[in-house]
Amino acid sequence: MMAALHSMHRSDLAMVGSTSSPSPGGAAVLDKQTERVRKQSPRYKVLLHNDPVNTMEYVVTTLRQVVPQLSEQDAMAVMLEAHNTGVGLVIVCDLEPAEFYCETLKAKGLTSTLEPET
Repeated sequence: MMAALHSMHRSDLAMVGSTSSPSPGGAAVLDKQTERVRKQSPRYKVLLHNDPVNTMEYVVTTLRQVVPQLSEQDAMAVMLEAHNTGVGLVIVCDLEPAEFYCETLKAKGLTSTLEPET
């Protein structure tokens, strides 16, 4: 390969390894590749607020029913965070599922709100 490179002319070397098209003046013109960057959609925090009404067991069971990806340990941690600090982070996700989780938790008697992730 090196021997082949040494036998090339200077103008040929400029074109090695790049996409180029010759221009009328003989110089290589690099074709600009357009790059698409997908903008991430904003994400939202689903928050569970402490309440003095529901039992801890009911809260854990409800969290697991509404947000199936939560393990028993995750649901327990969210419930304890809400119990000890007043609010627990359930999940961070896109707006549509976040609204669904929040509204479903409310329908089952829990206090839940949404907040944009920062």
